[in-house]
Amino acid sequence: MLLSPLSTAEAQSGTVYEHTLENGLKILVREDHRAPVVVSQVWYKVGSSYEPGGITGISHMLEHMMFKGTKDYPAGEFSRIVAENGGQENAFTGADYTAYFQTLEKSRLEISFKLEADRMRNLDLKAEELEKELQVVTEERRMRTDDKPRAKTHEQFAAVAFTNSPYQNPVIGWPSDIARYKIEDLQAWYQKWYAPNNATLVVVGDVQADDVIGLATRHFGGLKPSEIQPAKPQDEIPQVGPRKLTVKAPAQLPYVMMGYKVPVLKTARPEWEAYALEVLAGILDGGNSARLSSRLIRGKQLAVSANADYDMTSRLQDLFLLEGTPADGKSVFDLEYALKDEVAQLQNDLVTPDELQRVKAQVAANDVFQKDSNFYQAMQLGLLETIGLGWQKADEYVQKINQVTAEQVRAVARKYLIEDSLTVAYLDPQPINETAKPNKTAGGRHAF
Repeated sequence: MLLSPLSTAEAQSGTVYEHTLENGLKILVREDHRAPVVVSQVWYKVGSSYEPGGITGISHMLEHMMFKGTKDYPAGEFSRIVAENGGQENAFTGADYTAYFQTLEKSRLEISFKLEADRMRNLDLKAEELEKELQVVTEERRMRTDDKPRAKTHEQFAAVAFTNSPYQNPVIGWPSDIARYKIEDLQAWYQKWYAPNNATLVVVGDVQADDVIGLATRHFGGLKPSEIQPAKPQDEIPQVGPRKLTVKAPAQLPYVMMGYKVPVLKTARPEWEAYALEVLAGILDGGNSARLSSRLIRGKQLAVSANADYDMTSRLQDLFLLEGTPADGKSVFDLEYALKDEVAQLQNDLVTPDELQRVKAQVAANDVFQKDSNFYQAMQLGLLETIGLGWQKADEYVQKINQVTAEQVRAVARKYLIEDSLTVAYLDPQPINETAKPNKTAGGRHAF
């Protein structure tokens, strides 16, 4: 197959080049010539939000198994070859994606393509390797969730906050499901989702786009696509009243977590609501001068920590989160009421011009800072493409944030931060057994 030079139409932003192979693999290339390195990432449109009941966490399990070898490259060879060539590699699984990456000196890019193309369709899944990795994942779950009271609270919180959305399930999976994985489950999941027409190859670094696409065509172009049925919609049903839960776990400090059902960039109608929620999160928690820090931590001294979080790049409707640890002598209920009071003030009064400008300046500065990283640039492009928004949204972010008004911030606070869509979780600390020392974690791949 002859490859014609990229046209200016394929470089819609002036820096990102897009090309799709005949088998459906989408390739995105951003040239960044500041250092002789390159980041290569392969993103698959599958994560925990695609999983049916009984096999929760299987996307994460398959991520582990992707390092167990093919006929051409047995277990351990992938990592050995990358390391031998001075590179770094790993993988991560989220609710909406699974991705694999390598960072290499620019002349070694073909090594990445050769290895990733091989395991995209030729993974050699073995029952004995699954048995070993089940122990690794079980230990990973214990270290990351079961032995961490806040993480345990987050998991229980999500299970209550969502009724029928797959976001109610943890990315790593429920213990009973992990224990019952069969090699046939992994093989079916791999065959269903791991194909060029369900993947995006993102390359950022000191490369020429034409060269990258030529190499990608050589190594990925011969792979056969699959018949991929889109995941069925799983829209969360409307919440009809507040929900509360208490998690009892060994811990030193109490903790409260609150979440309101909100739209994300993909689901917001009109779209500006997602950007307004992003600004609202910055008003509350965007540095030392933000409201939660200046008022609840330093001012009223109600909390030792207080945070707000909103992820506008989820695939499905998500949550606007508030969380914190009360100060000594204060209760989780004191902090809950204080957080609700901050929400009420956002609903009643317009944020000040100074606050609005502070958040917008921070967004612009962070965007510039993050683009210093080839890895972050690739992450941003891969994520937006994989969740179905399209990579072009990356170039709109700062502009859209700058268009948000104080009236829009108040409007989304009034519309979405309401009691009927609220879930609250309290961590009730239990005595810590000092004699039960955790074992060192086993090695293996992990979700970020």
